[in-house]
Amino acid sequence: MQGAILQLNVTDDPGDNLGKTLAMLDEAVRAGAEFVLTPEVTNCVSTSRSHQQDVLLHEDEDITLAALRKAAADAGIWLLIGSLGLKTGDADGRFANRSFLIGPQGGIVARYDKIHMFDVQINESETYRESAGYRPGTQAVVADTPFGKIGLSICYDVRFPLLYNALARAGAQIITVPAAFSPVTGAAHWHALLRARAIETGCFVIAPAQTGTHASAEHKTRDCYGHSLVVSPWGEVLLDAGDTAGVYNFVLDMDDVAKVRGKVPSMANARMFDAPEVAS
Repeated sequence: MQGAILQLNVTDDPGDNLGKTLAMLDEAVRAGAEFVLTPEVTNCVSTSRSHQQDVLLHEDEDITLAALRKAAADAGIWLLIGSLGLKTGDADGRFANRSFLIGPQGGIVARYDKIHMFDVQINESETYRESAGYRPGTQAVVADTPFGKIGLSICYDVRFPLLYNALARAGAQIITVPAAFSPVTGAAHWHALLRARAIETGCFVIAPAQTGTHASAEHKTRDCYGHSLVVSPWGEVLLDAGDTAGVYNFVLDMDDVAKVRGKVPSMANARMFDAPEVAS
């Protein structure tokens, strides 16, 4: 299967971001990609909740979703929109951080709302409270495609291996981890976490990422780590996009999933056990 990651550096202007994403998508298609993936928050990166209220839309109105669905249909490809920030109509005003798998006719094959919210204080100057603006999802999702079953996840989910175990047990052979990872945690943990999730599940892991400093009308900037990765079921890094925005092509041999699981059948060997006893 031929694929392509779009490593993006989006702003807080969804219209401007869409034009750049469509141009990169066209480049990926012309290079032969059958499956194209974009990062988390493809439509807008913003640190301002008030600005998000002004520019984000509901799913059925979202210009990015509509245009990318049409582009996928025009090209006849599969497309993973890593995620979009979307209004939900919830009483508390929180948004959804929602991933979409689009089929080659432009239909929405699967939706996934990010389950784990990034609520952390990395250091004195870098604090995130994703749950203040986004509501968490509750449903894990696996989707079937002609080239394999795909388990969906988003960014901070990668730190919670039980989710990936459940996706693999539901048949996933590819796991997607679109992200907008912090440079601090990215440098320390990104590669290790993604390789671990691939090794534990015997899945390919594809992680399209935001990169660089993201321009903002409010003059508040946010930085992302980049380094979109493709990792094999054996844990080998097949692609590392570094920190430059662009189109990055890859090829997967889906037979490798069965080969690796045959060598180290850890999913089949797993056993249930009683909760730990605390000795005193």
